Amino acid sequence: MSADDIRASDVPLDAMLAGYRPLPGIFDEMMDAKGSVRPHWRPFLSMLAGLGTEEINRRRGVADRHLRESGVFYRVYEDPAGVERSWPLSFVPLLIDPKEWDALKSGLVQRAQLLEAVLADVYGQAELVREGRLPATLIAGSPEFLRPLVGAAPAGGAHLRFFAIDLGRSAQGEWWILSDRTQAPSGAGYALESRLALARALPDIYRTLHVERLAQFFQAFQAELASLERQDDSRICVLTPGPLNETYFEHAYLARYLGFTLVEGSDLTVRDDGVFVRTVSGLKRTEVILRRLDADFADPLELNTHSRLGAPGLVQAVRDRKIVIANALGAGLVEAPGLLAFLPALAPTILGHKLTIPNVATWWLGHPVLRDEIIGELDEMVIAPAFSGRNEPHGLGQGVLGAALEPDRRDRILQDIATRPIDFVAQEAVTLSTMPVWRDGHFEPRPFILRLFVAKVGDGWTVMPGGFVRIAEHVDARAVNLQRGASTADAWVLSEKPVLETTLLPSPERITIRRAAGVLPSRAADNLFWVGRYVERAEATLRLVRALIHRVTEHDDAAKPVILRITDLLGAWSAGPNDIPHAKAMLIARAAFIQGSFDGSLPHLAGAARSAASVIRDRFSPDAWRALTRLVATINAPLPPGPSESVMLDRVDAALRVISSFSGLAQENMSQLAGWRFLELGRRLERALATCRFVRQFGDDDDAPEGALDVLLELADSRITYRQRYVMVAARAPVVDLVMLDPNNPRSIAYQLNRIEYHLSELPLHQSDGRLSPPQIIAVSLAAALRTADAATLTDAQIMRMEDKLQDLSNEITALYLTHNDRTDTEREALA
Repeated sequence: MSADDIRASDVPLDAMLAGYRPLPGIFDEMMDAKGSVRPHWRPFLSMLAGLGTEEINRRRGVADRHLRESGVFYRVYEDPAGVERSWPLSFVPLLIDPKEWDALKSGLVQRAQLLEAVLADVYGQAELVREGRLPATLIAGSPEFLRPLVGAAPAGGAHLRFFAIDLGRSAQGEWWILSDRTQAPSGAGYALESRLALARALPDIYRTLHVERLAQFFQAFQAELASLERQDDSRICVLTPGPLNETYFEHAYLARYLGFTLVEGSDLTVRDDGVFVRTVSGLKRTEVILRRLDADFADPLELNTHSRLGAPGLVQAVRDRKIVIANALGAGLVEAPGLLAFLPALAPTILGHKLTIPNVATWWLGHPVLRDEIIGELDEMVIAPAFSGRNEPHGLGQGVLGAALEPDRRDRILQDIATRPIDFVAQEAVTLSTMPVWRDGHFEPRPFILRLFVAKVGDGWTVMPGGFVRIAEHVDARAVNLQRGASTADAWVLSEKPVLETTLLPSPERITIRRAAGVLPSRAADNLFWVGRYVERAEATLRLVRALIHRVTEHDDAAKPVILRITDLLGAWSAGPNDIPHAKAMLIARAAFIQGSFDGSLPHLAGAARSAASVIRDRFSPDAWRALTRLVATINAPLPPGPSESVMLDRVDAALRVISSFSGLAQENMSQLAGWRFLELGRRLERALATCRFVRQFGDDDDAPEGALDVLLELADSRITYRQRYVMVAARAPVVDLVMLDPNNPRSIAYQLNRIEYHLSELPLHQSDGRLSPPQIIAVSLAAALRTADAATLTDAQIMRMEDKLQDLSNEITALYLTHNDRTDTEREALA
């Protein structure tokens, strides 16, 4: 069936294929060199054409919306702002024929066996080096060769448990392995989310084509890691570098999908009897870690001493076989491009047969005779770094074609090759094959790289029936990189018969009812606590700015003393400048809005709230996350030059509405478990502290200026309640009673202490004898003092002591729940 045949029978498909032809000398996935559509693409194209261009575009929007609402993103390292970018999914999947897939699977399993054997030898008996089959300098010169791990056989018996292979095609259609990814391979989670997006957009096509499902692969991998646990109280963790990593979304997504705990290095602590997670309930054991952190950063004690991402002592825990790490520390050694030069020759020795899928032809320039030959043919070769994990010499990246080098750069590279040849490889110049992408109502060919995933299961290996496809933006690209504008696609492995639908979710009749959400790492609780504090602090600052603008615009000389008190408080909170004598009030208000360099300014507070939330993004609903994003956008929107009182008032009101929506979403949509309680504790503590400060600033009994008590009522959002109760001008005693001591006023300090007492009582107890915890002791004493206080006799000194006690309360919560340096009493007794 050729494109012309389809054109005669189907007008929409004709428009799609108009002008689509394989590039000369390049293999195309959809169409052969004669312009005929490949057989396994025909059903897909026919069904797609039947939708029509308008419906295709609508469904493409469905996929994009799913990704957007699911919060799928990635980061670009070169972007100084660290902006999260939407996932660039192409609407057309790569289709893989069933017979071709069987051959790919066999070849990938073979490669897994080879790489595992090489790692076991290099970190074990080193016979390959001793026999001269691998150069010692290639191994010892690699930054991924971790000497502290030599002789440390990994617990569980395997160095590799999850790795990826990047493939391309030759002009003849043969698959070639371009690189191995054994360090901490990314893409599987994105592939899963891309599959969900396309299955939702094209459900009819997806079902009809009998596309192999991905869930069974993840189910097998999940069960394999679970089988490595030896104790009932253990848990599996996903170790992430943190939210600034380019693929952090995937780390959080896989942890949630597989039911594992997402941790950073600071969440882990190594003890004599194992590795533990710091949680709000004390230390919890982990025996299996799925590592998404480069191995060199995993232990600052024995590896990279500058690392702040790992856990000190992790290497010793590996030696003591207390922890299984997937992949094992040091596994990144075999993804070095220099090793590609030796794997084809090693395969017959180790496996007893040749590789069925060859890798791209590679020559290591550490061999002197070979080096001279290659340099003579440099124009036809690609020069690339020999090692991964090292700063790329001369910005070679994934490689540079010799013929494309400028003379000066070429001379510098040749000089470096002569000085340290072991750092370089030469590779055959590979032209990537193409696949179709949907552009402006028709198909266009674009180069791509296919990444496939292999997992260790039992004594064998399983291959994920699908993959992660990266598509170049330009037709003449030799490399594909998401950091430089590439897009992605799903890979559909087709089946000749209906496929079994598999899910990681249990069947309805086998679901175990539970009302807890698993352990809460102390770091996650800490960030929730500070999200609450930053949001509440931003609200207090917004109310101060609004009160200031209202009084400035009234042009009343009698308001000047009150204005001075407001500006003094903004300065004390570092919301604006406090070192400029007689600064105009509106300049201070404006600075609080636009000067992010001030620690208490609105841009800084909103950004800090969003930054803290980004670390625990998987614990917020999409609506709550969008509310925080809107808060940042509202505050950071540029103000017009010149007088802008009305604009600033509108901006303040809009920001306060966003904060109200966030608070409502947190109250109504978050499960009211430990995480929500720490968010609430942060909010209540910060509100109590701010109200204490407001009362001292505007409610002092001696020299409060006219209108100060009205400001206090406005800041405490209690004017209406006061007027309903007293129908009189503001007087100090009733105002202070309302904003400090009234337990029925949700803005009062007494109300905050009541809520704090309640939340602390619901958190895990750390005293085995039933006594109150240190935070509870402070909260109870403070609440009692407020219940017995008399508003008419409260002094600034007493209020200041309350502030100090609230700060002590914050410190005690942090010490007890948000950092853990020892075991709880219960854990000590269990281990005694």
